[in-house]
Amino acid sequence: MGAKRSLQSGGTLLGFSANILTILSTATNYWIRYSGGHSGLWPECSGGTCPNIPCQTMLAVTGACMVLAAGCSIVGLVMGLRILCQEGDSRGRTTSAIFFLCGLLLLIAMTGYPVKNAWKNDVFFSWSYFSGWLALPFSVLAGFCFLLADMIMQSTDAISGFPVCL
Repeated sequence: MGAKRSLQSGGTLLGFSANILTILSTATNYWIRYSGGHSGLWPECSGGTCPNIPCQTMLAVTGACMVLAAGCSIVGLVMGLRILCQEGDSRGRTTSAIFFLCGLLLLIAMTGYPVKNAWKNDVFFSWSYFSGWLALPFSVLAGFCFLLADMIMQSTDAISGFPVCL
């Protein structure tokens, strides 16, 4: 197994991890904890009841970015598996661009969410929020793996036509 195949396998594994973490972060409602409850992107739970949060602009942007990041992560994972299973035509640049887009969407969502709770006392960020942050480097690293694998493939194709004299 060469360097190209190892990078593609690593990119697929990192993309799978980013996908799981992004979906987990988006679907759960433990982004923040406070005395008496917890809250996420969709419901706010306090006292055993979990009604939906009224629409707030920054929360809607965060939710939209997280859903788009989850979608990009799924598309990137499918493309990565396709590259890994098929040896011919490679779409490494497109796959890396999709994972970089996923990372950008995660960055926007993760930095935008604390705006509504930044100055409140007794509010602590919880595991759903941190799993979103953990998905960010996995997504970016998956993009770099596919980009480097594509660069190796292009450089190998470019020098394969030159005669080697030893």
